[in-house]
Amino acid sequence: MEKLIEKASVLMEALPYIRKFFGKTVVIKYGGAAMVDERLKEGFARDVVLMKYIGMNPILVHGGGPQIGEYLKKMGIESKFHNGIRITDEQTMDVVEMVLVGLINKEIVALINKHGGKAVGLSGKDGGLVKAKKVPKEKVSFDKEGVSEIIDLGRVGNVKEVNPVVLQALESQNFIPVIAPVGVDNNGEALNINADLMAGAIAGSLKAEKLVLLTDVEGVQGADGKLISSLKSKEIARLTEEGIIRGGMIPKIRCAVEALEAGVKSAHIIDGRVEHALLLEIFTDTGVGTVIS
Repeated sequence: MEKLIEKASVLMEALPYIRKFFGKTVVIKYGGAAMVDERLKEGFARDVVLMKYIGMNPILVHGGGPQIGEYLKKMGIESKFHNGIRITDEQTMDVVEMVLVGLINKEIVALINKHGGKAVGLSGKDGGLVKAKKVPKEKVSFDKEGVSEIIDLGRVGNVKEVNPVVLQALESQNFIPVIAPVGVDNNGEALNINADLMAGAIAGSLKAEKLVLLTDVEGVQGADGKLISSLKSKEIARLTEEGIIRGGMIPKIRCAVEALEAGVKSAHIIDGRVEHALLLEIFTDTGVGTVIS
């Protein structure tokens, strides 16, 4: 009986959040260990389906960098990076699109549908969802003598414009959109887009209630190494200057702040390695990551 009462208590704790977020849109960037570990993959799919059944509107944007790297290696194509961004020539772009749109996207869709959801796979090409602009070439100096090189990232883009009509149409019919981070430029060419940036731009275009970024770290950590559970956007510049926010966390924080400036209510950086991290962050009093507001 005590265990049953404990379960009821958990449901009662979630009730205010279920009521508050009913009918609201949550954009989730899905990546890292949560996309690789089979147990976490199944749990994540169930979490998303549950969110939909209790009245929320989850939208997924997924990554796939490690999987792209594996397929490039199998095909004998070298992976090249500049500042953590994959240099994407024509041949690499074909593989990127094949893996993201044709393989990973459909696997996620199938997993959500297996657990009772109604997922639909998309890329930024579909319905003119994401217009992108190619990242310009960059001049990089390598030594004290000023020897430099022009770096061309190739078919890598930034989000120029989001047309959310197709997402709104899917939401109205209770579908769960699953989006691969591939956009299209004015010439109709596909461009490889960072999944965090794409998720943030989509969340901003919809004025979403929440943007949730799944990572392989606990969240933003303070100088003492402990999790910072709540941050105000005005504190971020100071923490970055002090080196507390650093490395790979900087672009995620920047993405979160841009989403907030575009009208998203809150942004969350959570550890996707924790089972049911998504539900714990949204439906419990303490959460499991860092919320930025």
